[in-house]
Amino acid sequence: MQKTTESASPYRHLEKMSVHDLLTGINNEDAKVAESVKASLPEIKRLLEALIPLMKEGGRLFYIGAGTSGRLGILDASECPPTFGVSHDLIIGIIAGGDSAIRKAVEFAEDDTELAWKTLQEYQIDQKDFVIGIAASGTTPYVLGGLEKCKKHGIQTGCITCNVSSPISEMANYPIEVKVGPEFLTGSTRMKSGTAQKMVLNMISTVAMIQLGRVVDNKMVDMQLTNNKLIDRGINMILAQKNISYSEAKRILLKHGSVREAIQSLENRNHSDF
Repeated sequence: MQKTTESASPYRHLEKMSVHDLLTGINNEDAKVAESVKASLPEIKRLLEALIPLMKEGGRLFYIGAGTSGRLGILDASECPPTFGVSHDLIIGIIAGGDSAIRKAVEFAEDDTELAWKTLQEYQIDQKDFVIGIAASGTTPYVLGGLEKCKKHGIQTGCITCNVSSPISEMANYPIEVKVGPEFLTGSTRMKSGTAQKMVLNMISTVAMIQLGRVVDNKMVDMQLTNNKLIDRGINMILAQKNISYSEAKRILLKHGSVREAIQSLENRNHSDF
């Protein structure tokens, strides 16, 4: 297969370019990413239409990846509990080399074809679950091996890659191929490819959570109140719905621990609540 992610950058002699020209070149390439993702919307839709029913029946979503791709999966998974108030066990990011690889590269971890499945087994993965392999190249052995084992065990899979007709795309039930083209810095897939993967992951997790009822109107009503900024945001959500004072809204919010429960309490309240 031809890897466009490894193709030579159309920009030459970067070391001789000014800061302005370097920034302009990178920005020009980044501007192409959203259109590339847009072209992949039908593939993303198909994946979500397979994923959401499983999650509604109690299934989990797993991301597996190596390097930048693995880190992006962990980032997306880790943001879902505070954003949507779901369990840390609902969306799980797994990276080749384990947690230490989040900060530092683990040599040859991505070349182990058995490791992803071994880790997935630690979570007692079964046919209610869904696994998405993330690999810009579409050839990462760690991801390919994991998807292959999932297929053998009847577990539904998807993938996010930036090359066409890759082994990972052929292995996954629901492949997503975002064709971003050559990177500004040849082969540096943490750039356009990573941006595209992040955009797709945002779509997958956000749409899934909305469909699972974790959003009301356009508000994160189940977000975790982990700092003063989020508490203030929650209070303002309540004030937009109920004609009460700021202090009353704060009291009810902190009492119930979520915007959703606070509003429900106010709807059902009696004078003894205050």
